[in-house]
Order: sequence, then C-alpha cells, then structure tokens
Amino acid sequence: MNLLLLGSGGREHAIAWKLAKSPRCSKLFIAPGNAGTSECGTNVNISPTDFDAIKKFCSQENIEMVIVGPEEPLVMGIVDSFREDSNVNHIPVVGPSKDGARLEGSKAFAKSFMVRHNIPTAGYREFDNTNYQEGIPYLQNHPIPIVLKADGLAAGKGVVICHSYVEAMSEYELMIQQSKFGEASKKVVIEEFLDGIEMSVFVLTDGDSHIVLPPAKDYKRIKDGDKGPNTGGMGAVSPVPFADEEFMKKVNERIILPTVNGLKKDKIDYTGVIFIGIIKVREDPFVIEYNCRLGDPETEVVIPRLKTDLVELFLATANRKLSTIKLEEDLRVACTVMAVSAGYPATYEKGFPISGLDFKVPGTMIFHAGTIEKEGEVVTNGGRVFCVTAFGESVDEAVSSAVDVMGEIEFDGMFYRKDIGWEFR
Repeated sequence: MNLLLLGSGGREHAIAWKLAKSPRCSKLFIAPGNAGTSECGTNVNISPTDFDAIKKFCSQENIEMVIVGPEEPLVMGIVDSFREDSNVNHIPVVGPSKDGARLEGSKAFAKSFMVRHNIPTAGYREFDNTNYQEGIPYLQNHPIPIVLKADGLAAGKGVVICHSYVEAMSEYELMIQQSKFGEASKKVVIEEFLDGIEMSVFVLTDGDSHIVLPPAKDYKRIKDGDKGPNTGGMGAVSPVPFADEEFMKKVNERIILPTVNGLKKDKIDYTGVIFIGIIKVREDPFVIEYNCRLGDPETEVVIPRLKTDLVELFLATANRKLSTIKLEEDLRVACTVMAVSAGYPATYEKGFPISGLDFKVPGTMIFHAGTIEKEGEVVTNGGRVFCVTAFGESVDEAVSSAVDVMGEIEFDGMFYRKDIGWEFR
C-alpha cells in the first residue's frame, strides 16, 4: 500500500517508524515530516492543513490510505473534505469527522458531551464576551485553585491552573479581553481543580467496535520535580503502574463505554483515535479532556509497545473491521525523555547542529520532533527537538537507559528532564 502520513513531530516519527515495518507498506510519504521521518519514507513539503495540495498529491501518487497525526487538520475537517471530493473519496482517512473532532476543538462542547452522557468530570461554567461580567463574581467565589481553559486549540498551552484570585482574574481578562491564545480563548471554560494523578488512555474506534491501546502517563512541566510552566510534554511512561485491572475496569465502565456509546447516540461520525486524559482522584477516574488523535510524547511509548501491525490496525479501523483484530503488546516498560531548546516553552532559537544522533543502543529508539536537515546536517527546528525511547523491565531501568543515550547527544542549549516517571521509581 502507498500511505501518506500527515505531521512533523515526534508522534509522526514514531508512527512512521512503525508503519514502515509493515509488510503491507509499499511506499510511505510524510507531509511535511522531519529529519528523522526521512529515514522511514519520503518527506513531502506540504502543510497538513493544505487540503487541496494533499488531495492532489494523493491522486498523483496513488495513495491508498491517509493517516492524520496532528489535531488541526481534523478540527478543520480534512475527513469531510476527502469524503465530499469525488476524486479522492475512495481513499480512507484515519481520523474523525469535523463534527467528531469538536471533542478536542472545543472544550465547551466536550464538557457538555460528558455531562450529557454522565461521564465523570470536573464541574464547570463557560464564559465569553457576552457574559464576561458574570464570570467575575463566579471566579471571586470559587474555591482556589481554579482551572481556566481556552475553549479552542492552543497547541497544548491553553490551560492555566490559578492558585490565587489575583492570578485567576488576570488570566480571565488576558484570555477573553486580550486574546492571550488568539481565537482559542474567545470562550473560556472555568472548572474546579481536581487533585490527583493523571494518565492518558487511547481508544481506537471504527464507529462500531473499539480497541483500547496501551495507556501512558506524560509529564508536562518543564523542570525536574514537576516544576515550572507547562509544555507540550517532556516525557512519558507506559504502562502506568497505578492503572491496575480494578482501576481500568472503572475507566472502561464509567468513561470508555459511555464515550463510545455517546458518540453513537449523538450520531457523531467518529473513526480513529479518542485520546482520553484521565485523572485518578482517590480511587476514582475523572475525564480532564478529550483529544481526537494520539498524544505526543505518549505516542513515542505507546507505538513501540504495540506488536500488532499498525497498517493492519488502521486498515481495520477504516474498513469497520476492528472487531477482527486481536491487539498484541510488549509487556516491558517503555519510557521516553524529550530534549528541548533553551528558553522553551517561551521563546527559543533554532538552527543549532545536533551531534550524536547516530548513537545506537539495543532496546532504545530516537524519535525526531523539531528537526530539519540543512546542508547535510541535522539542526534544531522547534522547541521540542527529539526524544529517546527505551525499554526496561521497570520504570527505573527504562528511564535510566533513555537518559544514558540522551547524554551522548548534544546541541547548544539542550535541556531535558532526568526524573521522568519519578513517582514510580
């Protein structure tokens, strides 16, 4: 099969790496890809949101399946765009419709979906310019800490946990009145703070059946000890030690099944990944958020643990035959550690040469994120630059192996956390 994968991050490198291993994969194209994905297939200089260029390329190269990595094309409606075009509507696009992608594209929509289907989540209210003044006393009388979320897409940075009323009022004004996150924060969801430990659950659905992929836990804070501002993700581990059989039974009964069945009840066309961000409060699971695609950096531990052929898995999803697939997974622990640019998640420079990427250790993988090839060498091209994934018999062993490899790679200003999985070590 000729396959087209959209995206350019660490998630896409991990997916490309796995797709390329499949005997069903004849040609793999990645648009636009990064310096690492070029080792798995052919990078194509097309934006994931340029639907016309993507469809033209699919026709030219006889693409037989499109896999969407990032959320933006899904929220913008790439699945609908293909289905409505007679030139390409025979090509399956793995991902939800624009309607389904609202689970990620609008926090307010997701919260109302959860309330409607009795899915446990934090209490909330939503505000915009039309009821801005009502939000002021609501904030002032709300218990601290309090969570403010930009309604729309904000590259993983639209959530602020406020620990004082002054901070909450300031963020509220910045988001709505001063467009801190642009269009994304024209509407703000204010919700109660849930105190617990988080994890990510990935459900693959064909609209009828579903499969639960290996769960993971990611680490958002920039510094060791879970300190500093939130990032797109500094690392992840899988499986999640606290997610035992009893807890996952609760997740399945209270969250996964009501979510999948809720989509059917609401007649929402959803084929692809449902990412469910979960927090364990005491012994009970609550939903923090939904995403409509695989997470990053969770993908870099989830995909390596999959023994099942990924092309077969996506084909079964596209053809509504997931019920015929038996998922196989590696029982070892996988950990990934992300290397980031100095200054990230605020301002940072690009273009620094990276040395040591050819350092190989059995049981470890290097996945590129913000990299590009320039004049024959790989240089930095983003805030999150690359990650090292390693297997181990324990979290400590996997993390130690990843950190050892990370120590052999260098670029100016490189920074990474050494304590990923700290609470399980």
